[in-house]
Parts: sequence; structure tokens; C-alpha cells
Amino acid sequence: MNARRALRVFLAVGYAAAGILHLAAPQPFLTIMPAWVWLPDAVVFWTGIAELFGAAALVQPWSAKLRRLGAMGLALYAVMVFPANINHFALDMTRGDGGLGLAYHIPRMFAQPLLVWLALWTGGVLDWPFRRR
Repeated sequence: MNARRALRVFLAVGYAAAGILHLAAPQPFLTIMPAWVWLPDAVVFWTGIAELFGAAALVQPWSAKLRRLGAMGLALYAVMVFPANINHFALDMTRGDGGLGLAYHIPRMFAQPLLVWLALWTGGVLDWPFRRR
């Protein structure tokens, strides 16, 4: 198994697990939702569904086009949930105990663009910074 395929499976498993968590235990996701988001319960539910569909599309073996669409969907998803990550960071930093702390939040902030790139690269949408042989 090459690196792209292995990372694609790893990413899909991670998104599938997150999707299941969004559906089975939505409360932690609701607590970090920015106040301006309308219908937060529905948003958490549909983000879980999006993660599951994106993960399935990313690893299905039949269609490169569907894999690319799933990758683009997961990349867009990672961009769209970034405000919740920022809100979580802000909420934790105002807590007396610091919440999960900087050791959690700083890497998470840097990881978000990496997740966007990883979805696009593993899904075959782009080759940057690597060229296909």
C-alpha cells in the first residue's frame, strides 16, 4: 500500500469515527458551537452525516471521481468547522483551569489546514508538493 492510499484510509477512519461521535454523542460538539450558528443540533447532526459520507467516498474503490468529490467535501468541511475550533479555543482560554490548554489548541489550529491539504492530496485532487510518477 502506498503512502497516499494509507493516509487516505487513515483519514477516512478518523472522519468516520468523528461522524459517529457527532451522531451518538453530540453534546461536546454543541458546547463548542459559536452562538451565531442557527439550529446547532441540526448542524451537529448534518456534520456527522457529512463526515460519514465523505469518509465512505474517500475509500470506496470504484470511482476516482467520487473519491475526488469526497475529498473536496471533506476539505470544505474542515474549512467550515474552523470557527467552532476557534470558539472552543477561546472558551477554554477563558476557563479558570484553561480547559484542554495550549498544548491541545495550538497544534489543532495548525492541523486544520493540514487536514484540508491531506483530504485533497489523498483524494487525488492535487499532487502538490509531490508529482505523480
